[in-house]
Amino acid sequence: MRRHLLLMATSATAAIVTLAGCGSAGSSGTEAPPSSATGQGCAPVAGNELVVLTDDKHLQNTDNVIPAINKKASSPQLIAALDKVSAALDTTKLIALNKAVDIDRKSSKDAAAEFIATNNIAAGLEKGSGNITVGAANFSESATLGEIYGQVLTAAGFKVKVQQIGNRELYEPALEKGQISVVPEYAATLATFLQGKVDKSGKDPSSSDLATTVTNLTALGEKVGLVFGKASEAQDQNAFATTTAFADQYGVKTLSDLAAKCSGAASVLGGPAECPQRPKCQQGLVDVYNFQAGKFSSLDAGGPLTKTALKQGTISVGLVFSSDGALAAG
Repeated sequence: MRRHLLLMATSATAAIVTLAGCGSAGSSGTEAPPSSATGQGCAPVAGNELVVLTDDKHLQNTDNVIPAINKKASSPQLIAALDKVSAALDTTKLIALNKAVDIDRKSSKDAAAEFIATNNIAAGLEKGSGNITVGAANFSESATLGEIYGQVLTAAGFKVKVQQIGNRELYEPALEKGQISVVPEYAATLATFLQGKVDKSGKDPSSSDLATTVTNLTALGEKVGLVFGKASEAQDQNAFATTTAFADQYGVKTLSDLAAKCSGAASVLGGPAECPQRPKCQQGLVDVYNFQAGKFSSLDAGGPLTKTALKQGTISVGLVFSSDGALAAG
């Protein structure tokens, strides 16, 4: 299970409609929902390198990496050490970390140590003490971030254990109870998760504005005994990618470019089966950008099927995760 409450439907009804509407979609491509597209579109272009198109109208929310901390385990020294990690981490570096582990097959521990050394994070830390358990979710990016937190806290004088636990439904209650002390989290997704636990009003606490998301997350955290370090610039969120060959051929760098130049019959959008009706996937591309794909190809959520389809030239644009190691510069 990845970190996101990925492509959430706006209601249970919407989810039912999505499952019914997408059941027959196949990997060879199906007609997209009815659209007003009249343009020729942009046929897929094969290539080995992928690039994310800039979300210039902020369709996606701010899933920046942020340390989530049990309030009783928190201390100024602990927060200062974690904030130093956040200050050094951006999306480009997170992509490089994921490439090191997922593609180059380094261990999360080794990739973490190299990142800390390269960015001189362990120098000049305020010295703390006590036992700290760093939790991580069951995917490689979280494991690597957990190792970075653990090694930096060790350098700051804490006695640290790093423990990979599982999905958010398992580790977040353990964090509340103090069974673990700190977890690398994602601001918008955790805010939405906590909202569902403490306030079922339906108001979305996440935003395309990071300050708003963190303000709402902080307020929700107070209700369950959690505090937070500073959010990093690194984001791992839904994104739309093309091959660099496609981007160069059609002159697209942003999602606005894609909508303006590539709406039409030749364009093929790839993603998970639920994408056409989800507000952060195809429906969002229509509502926010007025991008009208000619066909939709049912693949996976940012996984190997989508990335392979992009590289082989069977889809024009596909849903990926913005920190995927496959997005590293060649």
